[in-house]
Amino acid sequence: MMGPNAHSYCLLRARKSLPYVLRTIHQSHSKHTRDSGRRRVVVTGLGVVSPVGCNVEAAWQTILSGQSKVGRLVGETYDKLPCRVAATIDTNDIDLEKCFSKTELKTMARATAFALIAAKEALSRASWMPGVEDETACQRTGVAIGMGMVDLMDICETNEALKKGYNRVSPFFVPRILPNMPAGQLSIRYGFRGPNHAVSTACATGAHAIGDAFRFIQHGDADVMVCGGAEACISPLGIAGFCRLRALSTAFNDEPTASSRPFDERRDGFVMGEGSAIFVLEELQHALRRGAPIYGEILGYGLSGDASHLTAPREDGTGALLAMQRALADGGVTVADIGYVNAHATSTPIGDAIEARAIRTLFGEHTRSLAVSSTKGAHGHLLGAAGNLEALFVVMACRHGLLPPTVNLQNVTDDMAGLHYVANSSEPWEGKHRRRVALKNSFGFGGTNACLCIGEYSE
Repeated sequence: MMGPNAHSYCLLRARKSLPYVLRTIHQSHSKHTRDSGRRRVVVTGLGVVSPVGCNVEAAWQTILSGQSKVGRLVGETYDKLPCRVAATIDTNDIDLEKCFSKTELKTMARATAFALIAAKEALSRASWMPGVEDETACQRTGVAIGMGMVDLMDICETNEALKKGYNRVSPFFVPRILPNMPAGQLSIRYGFRGPNHAVSTACATGAHAIGDAFRFIQHGDADVMVCGGAEACISPLGIAGFCRLRALSTAFNDEPTASSRPFDERRDGFVMGEGSAIFVLEELQHALRRGAPIYGEILGYGLSGDASHLTAPREDGTGALLAMQRALADGGVTVADIGYVNAHATSTPIGDAIEARAIRTLFGEHTRSLAVSSTKGAHGHLLGAAGNLEALFVVMACRHGLLPPTVNLQNVTDDMAGLHYVANSSEPWEGKHRRRVALKNSFGFGGTNACLCIGEYSE
């Protein structure tokens, strides 16, 4: 989520720091190999509410088809803004008033509602509905769901209500805007009494939530975790704020489906999206004992900080490098084992190029057998729900052996050459790897980075 005209860095500093980072990467990988005795964590449920579809099959088929679901923002308030495109939920797919009572909707933000709908699908797919009477199962099931941003319009409207009188302020105002409420509402609804965790790390939120849940299970804090992220902050104020950062696409207002174009030479900023994707993660033996479906496995999790700038990544790409390397080391795999990288690439001039550089640097000669894509061309950038939605597509790619494409990728500039980009249409996952294994990158404002190592399930 990086603005194209953000702060630029000293290239000399970048050149000096990169060899040190690469040495550290090598040393770290040799020291921290995967402990084969630790608890394995598998994916047993998936659910989604997104611009590309509001169930897993529909969303996956839209992604494979190479369609963009970005549309025009309609309304007088949007007409005055530089960016007038976004990827929104189709109301024909999801009508919140049919999913929840009026009383329930008063208590929750739109993002929370999306998370609850996606969680219902994920839990159904996982066949995990223990019920409050099953005390042990509920105590061993936790929740880790985050939001990147609260509903800015809710805050503005409540402020206007306060001007008319104290009693005009809803008693549910504060609960609606707390970032932990998707997790809280889900926990209450299903009686889950394991870890109740919320992440809010800008556009790395969804990936961090999955990674944290993965570690909760590994460390024995839970047997099952319901995790992911949710976002619903498309509004005139939200669009205006990102426009002032010069982060959004403004060149394709008359051609919305062409506006989100990761890695393409005509990219000029990201496109906001909304929705939620929820995972059910489970300790392997727990899943096998109850005959749960297994969609894939979380192998590793890496985190890092750029410690550099509020909105732009380090120019040398070391923040992304460290996150990817740590995910590999945590998963006990090497660059030679990876066949696909699902990039964070948001369609910004600076961010996409730096991530491409980091991938090339890390994989070296192995880039020849590596595929790279970003699905944001189809669904835009879901901010706090980006990493989890895209991780869902990685799980599906590992499961089905199909690589999701980057929509609107026509020409790659010289600074991003040297990688095999899956462009515009899906491709079969080919290669000599014994097992399909991928990396999923997510980066956020404040220099926060996450990387998940995801693989197809193997006994």
